[in-house]
Amino acid sequence: MNDGPKVLLVEDDAGLASMLRELLLGEGYEVVLAADGQRALHEGLSQHFDLLLMDRGLPAIEGLDVLGRLRNKGISTPALILSALSNPADRVEGLDRGAEDYLGKPFDIDELLARLRSLLRRHSTHADAVPVPGGMLDINGRTVTLGSGAEVVLSERESGLLAHLGRRPRQIFTREALRTAVFPDADDDGVVDTYVHYLRKKLGRTSVLTVRGMGYRLGELR
Repeated sequence: MNDGPKVLLVEDDAGLASMLRELLLGEGYEVVLAADGQRALHEGLSQHFDLLLMDRGLPAIEGLDVLGRLRNKGISTPALILSALSNPADRVEGLDRGAEDYLGKPFDIDELLARLRSLLRRHSTHADAVPVPGGMLDINGRTVTLGSGAEVVLSERESGLLAHLGRRPRQIFTREALRTAVFPDADDDGVVDTYVHYLRKKLGRTSVLTVRGMGYRLGELR
């Protein structure tokens, strides 16, 4: 199984998409391919990615609209727009609407790969800090710093659960999905309920919200 950086590749040109996919796989990336904006939105909301590599002129939903919707859902995955629309006004629009980088077609393969590596490096400097409502979670230090300046110390598993919820602040997770992602050594979904209880005790009852019949999502810290 590929354990390299995970890329959502959004490209409707089948030939180019296939070439890019093979290129990225050869560089050690894990690649999920979406051929239209609707599929890209679905994948972006349902999976965690390290990078987004997106065309603009997509069927169903235009590329920048997809990116805007992801940003509105709190998804901050760094995005590189790869588009034939590459004059200065187009690049400015792409950057203003949430992209971290913009590269025109046709492009140089070495430059594309270098830009992706740069995005990964820049993003990794912030990867250990996850914003949560009312504060910031330091994953390595396992502490939440509240707006008041107070710090709350978490256990490793509490921190892991809060980080997973915080990376998708608007997403509802089933108990099974949380157990698989955060507690892979556990046999029972009840472990999720236990650690939700611990987080609520430390951070307030609304820190993790129960969505009846569906699961849990990030709430608000006290």
